[in-house]
Amino acid sequence: MIDALSKAVFGTLAGSAALKGVASRYGMRGRGGFARRFVAGETIDEAIGAARAVEAQGLSQTLDLLGESVASEAEAVAATEAYLAMMPRIAEAGIGRNISIKLTQLGLDLSPELAGTHLRRILSHGAELGFFVRIDMENSPYVEATLALFEAVWRDGLTNVGVVLQSALKRSEADLERVLALGARVRLVKGAYKEPAAVAWQSKAEVDGAYVRMLDRLLRAGHFPAIATHDPEMIAETKRLAAAAGVPAGAFEFQMLYGVRRDLQAALRAEGFGMRVYIPYGREWFPYFMRRLGERPANVGFVLKSLLRER
Repeated sequence: MIDALSKAVFGTLAGSAALKGVASRYGMRGRGGFARRFVAGETIDEAIGAARAVEAQGLSQTLDLLGESVASEAEAVAATEAYLAMMPRIAEAGIGRNISIKLTQLGLDLSPELAGTHLRRILSHGAELGFFVRIDMENSPYVEATLALFEAVWRDGLTNVGVVLQSALKRSEADLERVLALGARVRLVKGAYKEPAAVAWQSKAEVDGAYVRMLDRLLRAGHFPAIATHDPEMIAETKRLAAAAGVPAGAFEFQMLYGVRRDLQAALRAEGFGMRVYIPYGREWFPYFMRRLGERPANVGFVLKSLLRER
C-alpha cells in the first residue's frame, strides 16, 4: 500500500510544471545539486564523464537522453537528431556503445509511423557504429504500440535492439513469450508507473511473484537477459534460479540505476557478475527524478539533506 501510494503521489508531482520550474533552479546546481545523485547532468559531456567513472569501476553502462511525450513533430525530430549526434560522441569517447530510448520521445503520441521512422534512423545509424539500443517501456497505454514497433523493426533486420518488460503489468508474461519467439533481448523490471488494477498487479507480493516467474523463464530461454533490480531478494532469487538451471554468470547481467545501491553494484561485480548502470542525462530530468523518488521513498531523505545544504 505504501509503495502504491508513493508511486501515485510522485507520479502526480512529476507532471507539475510549477514544481519542475522550482526544481530546475537547484537540481543540477554544481556538483551538489540534489538531482545529481540520480542524473549525470544535462549535457553529453557530463554523461560521458559519468560513464567513464562507472567503467573505471569495472561496470558497464548505458546512456539515456531523458525526455518523453513530445507534443510536436519538430520536438520528435529534434530528439531523434540528438540521438544521432550523441552516438558518434560516445564512439569517439571510447566508452561502451549502449543507449536507451523512449518511443514517446520520438513521437509515438503523434503517430506510430512517425516514431517508427525515427526509430529506424536511430537503429540504422547505431548498427553502423556498433551500438545496441534498448527501448524503454512506458506506462500501460503505450505497451502494445511499443511492442508492435519493436517487432516491425526486428523483422526489417534491425536487430541491434532490445526491449523492457514490467512484471507489474498483468500482460507481461504473455509479452515475454512474444519477445522470446523473436530471439530478442529483454530487460526485466518491476515497473515505476502507478497503474490501475485492471491491468497491473497492486501488491508487492504479486509484482514480485510475476517477476520471479518471468525471471525463471528468461534465464532458461532468454538471450542475454538483463535483470534490472535493486531488491536483494530478487538478486538472491536470480542467483538461485541461475544455479538451478546451470546458467553461467556470463550469460546474463544485472542492471541498476545510476546512484542507486552502489554498494550492491560493487558487490555483484566483485562476485563476477555482469553489472550495467543505467545513466540518464539531459534537461528533461525532472519526471525521471520524481519517479525514482516514488520507487524508493528513502531517497527523499537524501534530497532533503541536499536541499538544506543548498540553503
